[in-house]
Amino acid sequence: MGLILQLGIIFGFLALGELVVALTGVPLPSSIIGMISLTVALKAGVVKIQWVDRLSAFLVHNLGFFFVPAGVGIINCMGLLADQWVPIVLASVGSTIVIIAVTGHTHQFVRRFYSHRANGRSGPRAASSLGDGE
Repeated sequence: MGLILQLGIIFGFLALGELVVALTGVPLPSSIIGMISLTVALKAGVVKIQWVDRLSAFLVHNLGFFFVPAGVGIINCMGLLADQWVPIVLASVGSTIVIIAVTGHTHQFVRRFYSHRANGRSGPRAASSLGDGE
């Protein structure tokens, strides 16, 4: 399928996200709703991966270029960053620690849940019998 048609499919899902936000007022970016809709359509087989694979590969390959405007915006705000660098660094370090902790605990929970389901037991309560050093 040609790149123009692939672009049309991707922009169609972006437009669908815009429509959903306009009609429902849901507090999510329309691009996120469009990506979720495209993912659901791909999983359901409504959209074939071949219909969007070449353009998607191109966009992912050139992803760095999409960060240039954000970088320029940060440079334009250097005065503010120089004044507020301590809270910015503390918030970045603190949120990184929280994200790592939550991700680790979620991974452990899901791993225990699925290992016990495979063994015929149900739920995370059976995890105490695992004896994996926790």
